[in-house]
Amino acid sequence: MMFFHRPFPSSCVRWLSACSAALLVTACASPTSPVSTTAPVPAARSAAATAAPIKVKVFVAAMFEIGQNTGDRAGEFQHWYERYWKGAAPMAVPGALQPVYCNADGVCGAVLGMGKVNSSSSMQAILLNPQFDFSQAYYVISGVAGTPPARGTIGEVSWATWLVDYDLGHRWAPEENKPGEPTFMPRKGYEEYRRFKLNPDLVGWAMKLSSHTPLKDSDSARKYRLRYPDAAARRAPFVGTGTHMTGDTFFHGPGMSKQAQYIAKLYGADDYVITEMEAAAITLVIKRTHGTDRVMSLRGAVNFDQGNPKESTLQHLDPAPGETAGGFAETVENIALVGTRVVDHIVANWPQWQAGVPKP
Repeated sequence: MMFFHRPFPSSCVRWLSACSAALLVTACASPTSPVSTTAPVPAARSAAATAAPIKVKVFVAAMFEIGQNTGDRAGEFQHWYERYWKGAAPMAVPGALQPVYCNADGVCGAVLGMGKVNSSSSMQAILLNPQFDFSQAYYVISGVAGTPPARGTIGEVSWATWLVDYDLGHRWAPEENKPGEPTFMPRKGYEEYRRFKLNPDLVGWAMKLSSHTPLKDSDSARKYRLRYPDAAARRAPFVGTGTHMTGDTFFHGPGMSKQAQYIAKLYGADDYVITEMEAAAITLVIKRTHGTDRVMSLRGAVNFDQGNPKESTLQHLDPAPGETAGGFAETVENIALVGTRVVDHIVANWPQWQAGVPKP
């Protein structure tokens, strides 16, 4: 079954398809700041190689943008871009889906692409590029997601305490098992890269700095929440924490949601509260180069991971016109409202943060 972790309009599909084609020549350029598709001359490469690398203080990773980086309907990157990089020159990185943008304060960011392979390959290309010094960098992996109605609501924003890979293991069809028993078993040998406990001190700082952020909401989201009987689903948007489940499979429905919670508990993680597609893979790449002590995962819920009791999973997965959850625009704004509080604090207090996470 397919579970759309985030809305993915046809215009976005066409844009990503064009961008993928452009990758055959060079990194895909921002529509607002085109990058030349002509290979640089040797002298330019030599100058870039000898220039002092940018010392990155915070790197913000988004997964997709709907159109341009500013001035139109916002995806995951636009609010960050408008806050930190409006007017900044795009920096092409071979192997990355999109250019990197940096400001004078050492805040950098990029669109990495959707899914584990897409996002992690972009992240590795950026981390290994000599234009940047990531030796003291913090990371905010930022995007939209789904949530189980028993744990979260549309418009909420969640800081991950754990990142768990949903896909690594053995699965079989429910009819090939005893009724009600799990149909997932971990695969031995994957222990070091199927789950990540993020730095509790950093999570504590994130909540301390952002938990009281006023969040946006919409009438359509309020109305949609009332379809669900769960108290959590009917809540107004809030800032919380929990396990983020990373899966290339768009799992959907109460059975798959229950399995995600089972995996989280099987691995000793906190309650499963967010379903997304990239964070565990990106974190593995960062771990192999710089460790995970400075990694944050920040997600906003734009849908529930299952239908309400009056609709089937397929009805919820393929809703009739006008029956989708509202609140997308408000959620992507909420993510940036919450995340920028943490980014701004780290940069403003860099002498206390550059050597490591202070005690909360």
